[in-house]
Amino acid sequence: MAMDATTKKAFERNWFTLTSLISRDFKLKYRRSVLGVVWSVLNPLLMMCVLAAVFSFFLRFAEIEHYPLYLILGNTLFGVMSDSTSTAMTSIIESSSLIKKIRIEKMIFPLEKVLFALVNFCLALIAVAAVMIFFQVVPTLNILFLPLLLVYVLLFSAGLSLLLSALAVFFRDVCHLWSVVITAWTYATPLFYPVDILPEWMMAVEQFNPMYHYVTYFRDIALWGINPGLQENLICFGFAAVTFAVGFLVFKKLQKRFILYV
Repeated sequence: MAMDATTKKAFERNWFTLTSLISRDFKLKYRRSVLGVVWSVLNPLLMMCVLAAVFSFFLRFAEIEHYPLYLILGNTLFGVMSDSTSTAMTSIIESSSLIKKIRIEKMIFPLEKVLFALVNFCLALIAVAAVMIFFQVVPTLNILFLPLLLVYVLLFSAGLSLLLSALAVFFRDVCHLWSVVITAWTYATPLFYPVDILPEWMMAVEQFNPMYHYVTYFRDIALWGINPGLQENLICFGFAAVTFAVGFLVFKKLQKRFILYV
């Protein structure tokens, strides 16, 4: 019973810390902003408009049915991974003063960035819904797969975040390298171009791109009304589970030495 009480107390303390950090980041993001949280809805809409105008005119991708919706679905989901990993990567370094002063579960810091990205994604869904209404795209019952998809993406993002945040403590070059990786990953994932323009060898490579599967999953359930099969769910879960396991184990192994390097 004493162990259970101790565990419960530790959980409550960690949960309070986690929610406090999310609240802090939310306030900092919209501090001194006139529109405030509305920007979380406007940003994906404005980005969609710019990309739709550019790629429809220059690259003739307008033949994709409901191309703006195709764009915003891919960009918002990819942004969960991109935003969470980019901010989580430096979360341990930026929290060095707190880590040195008090005993705290270090894993909270990168995981908080992932949950904060989820909050932003939920707000961006308002923009997605507005575009669906504009194009009169009625979601089918397949949209109920969205929570399952979010579990996959969050696990995958959390694994990457834990891995990157741990490595960045010892190798600061990771921070610079990751920005290059994210840029390359953005263009390697069919966010703004149709999949069928890719050559066969590139399509084979895409099968090893987790974000390709997650973005395709999102478009299938929200845009095309396609029911994701068991194989696709197993692939998505496999990427998420393996990545999270690797990130978790690396973080656990290295976290005791963080205080010497932050």
